[in-house]
Amino acid sequence: MIDTHAHIYDLQFDDKNAMLMAAEQQGVSQIWMPNCATETIDGMMALARQFPDRCLPMMGLHPCYVGETVEDELATAESWLNRYSFIAIGEIGLDFYWDLTHIDRQFEAFTIQLQWASQRNLPVSIHSRSGANGGRNAFAEAADLIEKLALPNLNGIFHCFVGTVDEARRAIDLGFKLGIGGVSTFKNGGLDKVLPHIDLEHLVLETDAPYLAPVPYRGKRNEPAYLKLIAQRLADLKEIPLNVVDEQTTRNAHQLLQR
Repeated sequence: MIDTHAHIYDLQFDDKNAMLMAAEQQGVSQIWMPNCATETIDGMMALARQFPDRCLPMMGLHPCYVGETVEDELATAESWLNRYSFIAIGEIGLDFYWDLTHIDRQFEAFTIQLQWASQRNLPVSIHSRSGANGGRNAFAEAADLIEKLALPNLNGIFHCFVGTVDEARRAIDLGFKLGIGGVSTFKNGGLDKVLPHIDLEHLVLETDAPYLAPVPYRGKRNEPAYLKLIAQRLADLKEIPLNVVDEQTTRNAHQLLQR
């Protein structure tokens, strides 16, 4: 299996070797690492160099890190893209949950990084977290921007997808896969009403470790070894064998890198 989104360079992982061994024992052959900002690059790249076949890095600026220094952050990210072969641009997008102060800058940074992906023929990992209590819909606004830009060679993953069936189909029509993680195991996560209606060929697995641990570890540190729990939940919802989920989602992930 491939964990298509995990922040395993995070300081919560002070047991990285044990964490990676546990993941391997559970059948996780690859872990894709999204960058957040300049401050996370060194830790991410150290893992990429130590485990070049297993820990694959992306490069991008996370919307929660967009602020007054956005120009410097983007310059750093672009400099890395010009000298290292990353698998994707990420984690990029829009976040309306925590702070609306720099919304305009978020849109600017998102647009620039989508353009980078198109120019470099790289997939993107998109973060789209909506506002609380019915606030602005980040998925819809991200999809609107992608449609407006109409950039060639653009595809990737809507990371941590938690939307409706209609939103899932819209993402698929735009050429994107849906990243399915621990929320799929939550009692009130809502994906039990969505995933049975979406073909497996459009889905990839992710943990978003150390965040959003699946049941029965909800509220604890998440890690790639728990990807099997997410795969099993998907198998149960779609009433298909676990090995079919493992094989097809791995194939889907590989397809994103064959460009």
